[in-house]
Amino acid sequence: MINQNLSATDSSISPKHGVVTLFGYGVQVRVDRGHLMLDDGIAAERRHARLPRVGHGLERLVVIGTDGIVSLAAIQWLTEQNAAFVMVDREGKVLTTAGPSRKPDARIRRAQGLALQSGVGLQIARELINQKLIGQENVARNSLRSTTVADAIAGFRAELGSAVGFDQIRLLEAQAGSAYWSAWKTLTVTFPTKDAQRVPAHWQTFQSRMSLLSRKSARKATDPCNAMLNYLYAVLESEARLAASALGLDPGLGFLHSDMANRDSLALDLMEPVRPLVDAYVLEWIFRDVLKRDWFFEERDGNCRLMADLASRLSETAPAWRKALAPIAEFVTRSLWSTLKQSTHERGPGTHLTQQNRREANNSKFSRAFPKLAKPQSMCRTCGVRVAVGAKYCSACGAVRCAEKLRERTPEKEAKRRARSNSTEAQANRAAASRRNALAQWHWDPSTQPAWLTQEFYV
Repeated sequence: MINQNLSATDSSISPKHGVVTLFGYGVQVRVDRGHLMLDDGIAAERRHARLPRVGHGLERLVVIGTDGIVSLAAIQWLTEQNAAFVMVDREGKVLTTAGPSRKPDARIRRAQGLALQSGVGLQIARELINQKLIGQENVARNSLRSTTVADAIAGFRAELGSAVGFDQIRLLEAQAGSAYWSAWKTLTVTFPTKDAQRVPAHWQTFQSRMSLLSRKSARKATDPCNAMLNYLYAVLESEARLAASALGLDPGLGFLHSDMANRDSLALDLMEPVRPLVDAYVLEWIFRDVLKRDWFFEERDGNCRLMADLASRLSETAPAWRKALAPIAEFVTRSLWSTLKQSTHERGPGTHLTQQNRREANNSKFSRAFPKLAKPQSMCRTCGVRVAVGAKYCSACGAVRCAEKLRERTPEKEAKRRARSNSTEAQANRAAASRRNALAQWHWDPSTQPAWLTQEFYV
C-alpha cells in the first residue's frame, strides 16, 4: 500500500497532532542521554530528531516498513511517556503495537472468553453493528446524497433487533454494506490538470470496494481512494488494539470476527462503528480538494500504494480515531463486567480512556465532540502546487483562469444576461420570494417550536 519516498525537504522531525511517522531505509529509534533519537529517510536525504522527556508532544510513533532498528530502551522511553509505538509494513498491514497498558483483570478476561456462551457477546455484536449502520446511513444521506441507499440501510438496521444469532447479524451487515458501497460508484476523483496524462483512467472513479487484484478482499487496492481507505483502516486498527490493551481486554478474542491465527478479532470488532467516520473523512477530502499524482505509486501488477508523504499526513488522524474508539471499548468492558458476580464495594471497570468515573465524581461529562482532523493541504486544480487552505488555484493559474473568463464575457452575452435579470418574469419571481419570506417571518412564533429544538441542539 505504501511506497517509501522521501519528499520532505526539512531535515528535522517534529510531532504533528501528536504523531511522528518514520519511513525510508535505515530507520533508527534509540535513546541517547535520556533523549529519544529518531532518524529516517532515503540515501543522503535524512531526517533527524532529538526529543526530550518534557515538552516533546509525542503521542504516537508510527514506523512504516521493516528496514531499521528500534532499541529496547526506546520502547521503555515511549512507555514511560505514555506514547504508543505502531509498526506498519509497506502493504499497510499492522505488524505490532505497543502502548500504555495496565494489569488485566482476570475476571473480565474470563467473561470475554465466555461471552459467546453467556449471551453478552451477541448483545455487544448487535450494538456495534447498529452503530456502524447508523454511521453508514449518515454518510450515504449527507455525504453521498443518496436517499435511496440511506433508506435501505435504515431498513436493515431495523431488522437487527430481531436477529437471534451472529450469522443473521453478519448477513444484515453484508447486505447493508453492499448497498452502502454501491453509492460510492458515483464518486469521481479529481487530479490537477497537468497530471491528466499521467493518471490511469480507473484512478478517476471508485469502481468497487473489492480489490480487482485479490477478488476476495479489499487488500491490494487498485485506485487511490481504496488505497487511502486501506491505510486509514490500518491506523484505526492499531488504535483499536491499543484501546483494548489499555482496558485489559484480549485483542484476539472477538465476537463478530471469528478466531483466526495472526488476527486481533476484538480490534476488528471495535473498528466497525468508527469505519463510517473514516469514510466521511476521505469523502470530504475528495469532494473538497484534488489528489496529486505524486502521492501514489502503481506497481507492476497494478497495486496502488501511497507515497510516504501522504501516509504521514493520514497518520496524523490517529488522535481523532482514538477518541472515537474510547467510549466503544469501554462499552464492551462494561457489558462484560455486567456478567460477573459483583460485590457491593466494587464500583465497576476502570474508564481509563474517557475518564468517565472521574468525571462523574466531579459532576462533569465526557465530551463526545469529534476532534478536528488534520486538514489536507489544498492543491491548485491546474498545476498541483500547494495553495492556501480552501483556495482552488495558485496566483499564476488564477490569473490565467480570470483572463479566460473575461474573454468569454462578450458584450452580446452580457447584454443577454442583463436582459434576463431585468425581465418581467425575473422581477415577478423576486417579488414572490420576498413575499414568502416576509410572510414566514411574520407568522413565526417561538412558542410553537418543539421543546427539543434548543440552541444547544441546533449548534
